[in-house]
Amino acid sequence: MICMMISCFAVEEPNRLPKVLSGAVPKKDFIAAHYRGLAAAAFEDWQRTYRPVDWQEQRERLKQLIIDKSGMKLYPELPVDVRVTRTIRQKDYVIKNIYFQSRPGIYATANLYLPVGEGPFPAVVVTHGHWPDARRSEIFQSVAQSLVQAGYVALTLDAWGAGERCSEAGIQEYHGANLGASLLNVGETLLGVQLTDNIRAVDLLSTLPEVDVNRIGATGASGGGNQVMWLAALDERIKAAIPVVSVGTFQSYVMNSNCVCELLPEGLTFTEESGVLGLVAPRALNIFNATKDTNPAFLPSEMLRTFDHAKQLFAAVNSEEKLNYVLFDTGHGYWPEMRLAMLNWFDRELKGTEEQRQEMKIEPMDATDLATFGAKDRDNNVMTTASFCRERGEALKDSLLTSASFSVQDKENQLLAILGKNEGSLANEILAFGEEDGWWKRALLTQQKQHIPFLWKRPKETSQLYRIFIHTNGKDSIALEAVRKAIDNGEHVILMDVWGTGEQYSFEAKKIDGQLPPFHTLSRSALWLGRTVMGEWVRDLEAMMSWIYQKGGKISAIEAHRETAIAALIFSIKHPVGSLALYHCPYSYQFDGRTGIDFYNMAVHLPGILKWGNVSLMTALSTAKVHFLNARSMSGSVLGNSGKREFEKEVASYCQKLNKEIQRIYWTE
Repeated sequence: MICMMISCFAVEEPNRLPKVLSGAVPKKDFIAAHYRGLAAAAFEDWQRTYRPVDWQEQRERLKQLIIDKSGMKLYPELPVDVRVTRTIRQKDYVIKNIYFQSRPGIYATANLYLPVGEGPFPAVVVTHGHWPDARRSEIFQSVAQSLVQAGYVALTLDAWGAGERCSEAGIQEYHGANLGASLLNVGETLLGVQLTDNIRAVDLLSTLPEVDVNRIGATGASGGGNQVMWLAALDERIKAAIPVVSVGTFQSYVMNSNCVCELLPEGLTFTEESGVLGLVAPRALNIFNATKDTNPAFLPSEMLRTFDHAKQLFAAVNSEEKLNYVLFDTGHGYWPEMRLAMLNWFDRELKGTEEQRQEMKIEPMDATDLATFGAKDRDNNVMTTASFCRERGEALKDSLLTSASFSVQDKENQLLAILGKNEGSLANEILAFGEEDGWWKRALLTQQKQHIPFLWKRPKETSQLYRIFIHTNGKDSIALEAVRKAIDNGEHVILMDVWGTGEQYSFEAKKIDGQLPPFHTLSRSALWLGRTVMGEWVRDLEAMMSWIYQKGGKISAIEAHRETAIAALIFSIKHPVGSLALYHCPYSYQFDGRTGIDFYNMAVHLPGILKWGNVSLMTALSTAKVHFLNARSMSGSVLGNSGKREFEKEVASYCQKLNKEIQRIYWTE
C-alpha cells in the first residue's frame, strides 16, 4: 500500500504531498477535556440524585442495575464441587490446592488455608490484583498466611483469566485489554465474571464445616480491592470488607489507566463509587489507601470525595460508625503495616475481640508448590477467556440463526442502544484553513465544539456525489491509489479524521495507553459514560452527512479501513450510502483464537453485539452495496472461500428473517 503522509489538511492528486498548515485543530485535547467534563458532571449528578433521605428505596434499584450491566450470575443451587489436588501441612495450618465449580461446568483455581484446631473459624475471601503469579504471588500469600495464623480460614482464588486460568497452562498473561474486552462482545464483562466467581467463593466457604457462615469477610488490593468492593456490595454474607489501594472515584477512571476488570459499562450514567460502597451498609467497611500511590484513580484525595458521600449513605441506614478509612505512608501494595491493621480490624468485626496483634511470620512458598495443576495437566473444565468466548459466541450464533424472524425496526433500535448515548453531532459551523493544490483544508465544528478535520477535493465538473474516506490510523494512512480513482470518477473526495484518529487523536489517551492496544483508554472511558468508540465514529459520519446535505449533495460511497469499516457499515443501516468499500473489516465478532488478539484495537468491541447479531446481520440491514476487501477474523486471519460462502448464507438467512431482498456481497482480495 502506498500511503499519503498528511500531517494536517493536505494531499495532492497524483503524487505531491502538501505541507503542514498549523492551527487547523486546537492543540487542546478535546476528547480528554470533553470526557473529563462528562465524568465530572456525572459525579455531580450522582451527588444530587442519590440523597440519603431516599437511599433505602434507591439501593435495591442500584443493585439490580449493577447486576444487569455487569452481567454477573448467581448459582445458589449449583454444587461447588471442590476438588483437592494437593494438601500441604504446615505447623499451625494446612493449605489445600483446589479448584471448584464457579459456573455450570466452569471451574476456578484456588488455595484454601485452614487453621489447625477446633472450629468453626471466621473466614476471609482474598482477591488478588495485577501481580505476577496472581493468587500465588508473595503479596497475597502473605495476606493469606497472616489470616490463617491468626485463626481465620482464608480462600485465595485466581481471578478470571489470571494465574492458572490463562489461555495456555503454565504461561501467564494479562487478563485485560483486548482479551478481557472480548467478553463484552458475548454480553459479559470481566468485572461481572469475576464477581460471579467471588460470590461462588463465598458459597464454597459456606459449605465448609470449618467455617462460621455468620463471620465471613473479604479483602484484596488494587484490582483485588476493586473486586472486594463489588462483592461486599452485592453479597450480604460478607460481614466485613477491606478494599486496599483501590478506592477512588469512578470519575477518575475516565481518561486514566485502569483495567477492563474494573469497568462497569454505563456505570457513570447511574452511579458513583460512593453508591457502591453505600450498598455495603449496615455491614462493616474499612478502606485502606496509600499516600504514595501514583495511580490518580486511587489517590487519597479521590477516596475522600467518595468517603464523604458514602458516609451519608451509611448514616441513612443508621450505621455511620461501620464505615472507616486508614491512610498508610506507603506506595501501592498490601504492606506489612496494612496486614497488621487488617488483622486487628477483622478481629474486632468478625471475632469481637480487641487484641492488638504483632505481625505474623511470613514464609512465602514457591508458586509451583501452590499450583492446583502441573504445567500440562490442567483440567479442561478450567475454562479460559478464549475458550469461553468461543463457545458462548457459537451458542449465540446458533440461537439467532434458528430464530424465526426479526423486526427491522427492533434490530435497528437495539443496535443504536449498543452504540450508546447520542447527544447529537450536527455540524454547527465549517472552519476554513486554506487551500493547497486543489485540496481544501476544512474542519467541521459540531454543537459540542468538536473539530472534525478533513480534506476536500472538488471535482472539475459539477457533481452532487461525495466519496468519504476514513481510517483507524487517520487520513495519513489512506491509500493514494483509491483517492486517485475517486478523483478520476469526478466525485467530491473527503478524507476525514474521525473521533480519536489522525488530527482528532487524544494525545493524553495515547500516553496513558503506553504498551497497551490503541484505544484502550478511550474505549474504557467511553463505556463508563454509556458510549462506545464505534458510536462516536458513527456520529462523526452523521456530522459530515449533515454538512454534505446542506450543500445539496449525497454520499455516493464510504471507503473505510479496519475498525472504522464497522462504523461505516452501521452508519449505512440508517443513512443512505451508495456503496461501501470495507478494507480489512472483521467479518465476524466471533472469537476465533488467542493468537492475534491485538490485530484490531480496542475500538472494535461492542457490548452484547453477538447477542444482537453479528457483522452478517449488519450487512443484511445495510441499504448500501457492500464490498469486502480482505475481510478478516477478529484475530486477523483472512477469510477464505468457504468462509465467504458461509457468510453469504448468514446474510441471506438474516435477510429472509427481516423480510428483505437478499443482499448481494462483493469480495475483493
